[in-house]
Amino acid sequence: MFLRKCLPALMTVFVAGAVCAGGGQSKGSAGGGKTLELWHIQTTDPFPKIIQDSVNRFKAANPDYKVNVTMVANDAYKQKLAVAMSSGQTPDVFISWSGGPMIEFVNANALADLTPYMNNNSYKAKFLDAAIAQVAYKDKLWGVPVENVAIASVFYNKDIFAQYNLKVPATIAELESVADTLLANNIKPFSLANKTQWTGSMYFMFFATRRGGVAPFAKALEGTGSFTDPAFIYAGQKIQEWVDKGYFNTGFNGLDEDSGQSRQLLYRGEAAMIVMGSWFISTVMGENPDFAKKIGLFNFPKDETGVGNANTVIGTIGDNFYHISSASKEPAKAFELITYLIDSQAVKERTAAGRIPPLKDVSLSDPLLVDLFSQVRAAPDMQLWYDQSLSPEAAEVHKSTSQEIFGKTMTPETAAQRLQDAQATYLKNQKK
Repeated sequence: MFLRKCLPALMTVFVAGAVCAGGGQSKGSAGGGKTLELWHIQTTDPFPKIIQDSVNRFKAANPDYKVNVTMVANDAYKQKLAVAMSSGQTPDVFISWSGGPMIEFVNANALADLTPYMNNNSYKAKFLDAAIAQVAYKDKLWGVPVENVAIASVFYNKDIFAQYNLKVPATIAELESVADTLLANNIKPFSLANKTQWTGSMYFMFFATRRGGVAPFAKALEGTGSFTDPAFIYAGQKIQEWVDKGYFNTGFNGLDEDSGQSRQLLYRGEAAMIVMGSWFISTVMGENPDFAKKIGLFNFPKDETGVGNANTVIGTIGDNFYHISSASKEPAKAFELITYLIDSQAVKERTAAGRIPPLKDVSLSDPLLVDLFSQVRAAPDMQLWYDQSLSPEAAEVHKSTSQEIFGKTMTPETAAQRLQDAQATYLKNQKK
């Protein structure tokens, strides 16, 4: 199939046209094999410095090597990487989010097989098994889990909850009662910046998973079920019910998460809660240390009439997974560079900054991180982000239709059928 040689799916998502991998040269190889290119998306302090310090340790141990570090914001990064692949200028080291995008890269021969490096001296044994599972495909390992145990949670302002005698809710009905009290006191229950679409998707995933469990998505993904399952229709209906109730801030579909517009509402006390990935903690610690002291968190509560397990978590064990381009002329050194990103010093700095490295032996003292890790340990299963599980084409349909659900420009039934059609087309093409 053409997809196994090129990347039209990624170009459908990012730029028009097809991308062929394997025939080009990595950007890091252009300078005589002594320069490595590293791209990452950790733009919030202190993580650019943590990564640069790791690079500096690698350079001190390898004085013959130069490392060019490029930092790009999350959504712009996807476009930049797609363009780089189309021109045969992939960096030596770059990130993806595993799941569907990683599989597309592998099928396009864009990634170096890291299995020998990960097996050497049992290096992979230091990582959580779930994290290693996310970089496994076709009995090989294609990336290194580095950045974070990243799961979605409900973060809330403890001071506001205390002011209005609000308790952490155990059910969705109790959460709605909390939201109604906040509205009665002119405080928006949830802050949302949904221009980037994946933010609203978190609400959709929680509603669907709490209602139907993880099985409906798994079956729809493989083609034995459908995205028109009642759990997905319910998720869309519940979102629109919350929109009608005024649970979200005005203009949410036009606000940008990358620039922190959702967090500003929380900082000003105009909103009390946000559903966000656990990187929220480290982001706030870097932006607003005083507000960080006010943060509490809880797992999205139980659906009283649903069959989903309330302890199921949504997210990823590893967050950013670092890959090596198949065109790199220095894969061994590129892998060595990655190891410095998750060495003992980097782990110490990451945990101090509010992150949970995806390692078996990690020491946590921050109460929020301890709470998050306890959610992971208590979880009977984990639902990977929908947009990472799906093919790139279907992922874009999911994000755009969920945004339209929030905007009430599309019914939940139409959105479900659009996603089902996209996934059916993808599965049909896979068989060619």
